[in-house]
Amino acid sequence: MANRASAMARGAVFAASLGCALFAGLFPAWAGEKPARVVSMNLCTDQLAMLIAAPGQLVSISAIARQPQSSAMVDEAMHFPINQGQAEEIFLLKPDLVLAGTYTTRATVGLLKELGIPVAQFAPETSFDGVRESMRRMGELLGREERAAELIGEFDAGLKRLQNLPKSGKVAALYYANSYTSGSGTLAHAAIDAAGLENLAARLGIQGTATIPLETLVLAMPDVVVAGDRDYTAPALAQQNFSHPAFQALIQKSGEASMPVRNTVCGGPFTLAAVRMLRTAAGQDIARR
Repeated sequence: MANRASAMARGAVFAASLGCALFAGLFPAWAGEKPARVVSMNLCTDQLAMLIAAPGQLVSISAIARQPQSSAMVDEAMHFPINQGQAEEIFLLKPDLVLAGTYTTRATVGLLKELGIPVAQFAPETSFDGVRESMRRMGELLGREERAAELIGEFDAGLKRLQNLPKSGKVAALYYANSYTSGSGTLAHAAIDAAGLENLAARLGIQGTATIPLETLVLAMPDVVVAGDRDYTAPALAQQNFSHPAFQALIQKSGEASMPVRNTVCGGPFTLAAVRMLRTAAGQDIARR
């Protein structure tokens, strides 16, 4: 009963605040000035904002930014308050700007826009050009263009050093939990290409993310199998494909490399870590680069 009463009280506060916002114009449209209170409710915008925002400018990030399986910036995320992406809590934070993904809860995004709260949505990056564009746009939105340009410069310099190594000519197969793989038009594919490897999924005509039958993987005999996360804290049905005898026999012949999914879920400097891992998997010496 106490929880129900508390929820009803929060709902009443939100309803009252909502009425004030709608009828008194509490949140005028942001006209382009540097936002002082920014809230992010998407993992990819969380990470970009943490990298680019000025101290004190970012007031909340999504809870998923603290999840090691998904986030490449867990340690940094511990320094920011989190949100669950609910309209009520976002509204009560009184943001000047809300950052969201194109697939973020549409009901929440729609309501925030009706309240006159500026919402900037970012599409998932599928290429290094997309990563650069997201950094640039985040810098413009936050009034931090110089910081964004600095990050882009560092990103390009690191990528150039890695791409200067010769291509290995080896074929790599991305193989995730539930037998998923990443084909052309994905950031993981861009990382494979930058590492001088050929993506088996792309060779098979796979675009985007899709499942690949274990039989197909075994018959293709890739030079290296790049597995996704296999460090689940408890046994999971999603990982049964990794324990199959045919898969175990394959990796004994082809070899296996690990590339955490969190490095290519979103684009950023951490994506270069994925390229380095793939270079190492291909037998390329990057220690001197």
